[in-house]
Amino acid sequence: MRNKKPPFEITNQMIGHVAEIAELVGKLSAVSSLSANPTLRRSNRIRTIHGSLAIEQNTLSLEQVTAVLNGKHVLAPPKDIAEVKNAYEIYERLDELDPYSVDDLLTAHGIMTRGLVEESGVFRSRPVGVVDSEGHVLHFGTLPQYVPDLVMELLDWTKTSEVHMLIRSCVFHYELELIHPFADGNGRVGRLWHTLLLSKWNPAFAWLPVESIIHDRQQEYYNAINASNDAGESTVFIEFMLSAIKASLMDVISTSDEMSDGKMDKATLRWKKIEEYLKTHDYIMNADVRELCEVSAATANRILVGFAAGKKLTKCRKGSYWVYVPCDK
Repeated sequence: MRNKKPPFEITNQMIGHVAEIAELVGKLSAVSSLSANPTLRRSNRIRTIHGSLAIEQNTLSLEQVTAVLNGKHVLAPPKDIAEVKNAYEIYERLDELDPYSVDDLLTAHGIMTRGLVEESGVFRSRPVGVVDSEGHVLHFGTLPQYVPDLVMELLDWTKTSEVHMLIRSCVFHYELELIHPFADGNGRVGRLWHTLLLSKWNPAFAWLPVESIIHDRQQEYYNAINASNDAGESTVFIEFMLSAIKASLMDVISTSDEMSDGKMDKATLRWKKIEEYLKTHDYIMNADVRELCEVSAATANRILVGFAAGKKLTKCRKGSYWVYVPCDK
């Protein structure tokens, strides 16, 4: 039974996507400062967590997720706040996880669902029907007594298969959803594991996560799962995921290209960085601009004063500090 290949076809479309993604990842490494910039990395991670949880009907906005992770008090359902904190904790430990270990998969589920699910960090003990957001049954998960062996088999196949990791990770993601090994949290763990597998192929994927990509194309994601369920194999899902990964890489690179080609002057480039920062923070200070734009305190001050004069930012007091907020807030 071990290493039995899950059912899927390798199509010309997939091969084309894999070649283009590999090329784009090479470009991304050359142009992007993502991996070197801790502020951008944190901002991306926050968007990942917001994306993954929003897919599961978590009600917190991006601003609220940011506030929770910055230790601020947020008026929201305690369950939604706990989901954010748990998800952030496991994403911060991504480097420590072995993508082929059953124990690590269970540990990740345990952290992701801590205090939220009765069967946290263990495989489910009861049968389950998988429903979409409108309550339609998509399929019935594997019977609980077969779950541990099937998950182990899937991890073994993922580890030893010679199929390209871009395709392998998509197969894993789909098959895990199909087995539905947990009482709750299957989607969150499946997307986390997809990101983990891709980040072992190329570290850029730790910061270009699958979750944000899916959140932008949520209905297509469900349609692809349903089409694969109907076909009894994951081919359609793999093609969809690869096209979504390719599109998101192109998006990141086109922004980086505009910056490096000088299509943006220095002021526009700086404003882009500040705007990006303010998507996940309520305000910006001199120290933040120094780090983001790699400038001195005096230059950071000139940048902020300039944007305030141009009516993009407003200066205001925050305790004993001066801070800047977007004019539309």
